[in-house]
Formats: sequence, C-alpha cells, structure tokens
Amino acid sequence: MKNRYKELINGLTDKELLFHLYLTQLILLTISFILGIFLFDHFSFLERLDWTDIHIISIGIPMGVAVVMMDMGLMKWLPSSFYDDGGLNERLFRNKNILHIMLIAAVVAFSEELLFRGIIQTKVGLVLASIIFAIIHYRYLFNWFLFLNIVFLSFFIGLIYQWTNNLAVTIIMHFVIDFLLGIYIKYARKNSDEEEDKLFYE
Repeated sequence: MKNRYKELINGLTDKELLFHLYLTQLILLTISFILGIFLFDHFSFLERLDWTDIHIISIGIPMGVAVVMMDMGLMKWLPSSFYDDGGLNERLFRNKNILHIMLIAAVVAFSEELLFRGIIQTKVGLVLASIIFAIIHYRYLFNWFLFLNIVFLSFFIGLIYQWTNNLAVTIIMHFVIDFLLGIYIKYARKNSDEEEDKLFYE
C-alpha cells in the first residue's frame, strides 16, 4: 500500500500535485458548508471567528512558532525516515516562491480549521476530531511517527480552540505552522542541493 502510494505521487507532476491540494481544500470547504447547513442554525459556528481577538497575537502566533521550533529540532535529531511522507511536502514547497507558500498555508489553515475545529470538534469532541484530522492526512498513515505527530498536533490545536473559543486563533496558528515549515522545507532542500553540487564539483 505504501509503495503504491509513492508510485502514485511520483507519477504526478508538481502542477498536478498542487491542483489536487487545492481541490482537496475546496472539497473540505464544501463539506463544511453542507454540514453547516444541517448541524448549525444559520452557520452559528462562524460566530466563533473573531479576527479582533488579542489571543491571535498572544497565543496563536507564538504557539505556532513553538510547534515549528520543536519540529525543526526533531528533524535534526531524529533519523530522516521518521519524517518521510513520500516526498509530498518537499514536492509542494521546494519550487514555490514565498507568496505562493503563504497562499497554500492560508488556504489549508482556513479550510481545515473551519471543518475540523469549527464543526467536527464542536459536535463530536476533541479526541475524535483529532483522529479524523490525522486520518484525512492520508500520507501520514504509512509512518507511525508522523501519524502520532499529526494526532498530537491536532489535539494541541484543539486544546487551543477550547481555551480561546475562537477559530481565528487556531487558523492563524495553523497558518504559521504550515507557512514556516514550508519555508524551512524550501530552503533546507535548496541548501542540501547546493552541498551536493559542491561535493560533486570538488
């Protein structure tokens, strides 16, 4: 199953991978819209979306940065196989400019937080929402460390949502995580390629 997944990913161009990413997020937004109609009166879950909340700056941003710092530390200390997602993240970010990485992070953060925190967690609770969130990130099912990592991350973001009761806080936190990791992946790979070229020409 894992090998078939890698073959599928390798068979797609970078443009096709990007298309599938945006299509997936559109599907999540559509599901949010449909569930919002049936599970909430007048999309009442959107009332928990306050962009003026000071917690966005005091909690959302620093917590996002803290998660990224911890992840970067683990990437340096743990074997590379622990972070092997089949190369998808690297393919998505390595050739994108900063603004495009920012757009990807914003779209993903908004659509996923709206569905998983705003709707699913509100209706079925933190634990089940975290597990569903991890399962949706299909590529992580083939790597026990990444799967546990995404479950704990979702649980942590869910706790932040329960604490602040504001979707905007978790959207910004999620955005900061994806944006900074996207930047890290882009430039870590660039530096790695430069080192390989240097060794080759020496």
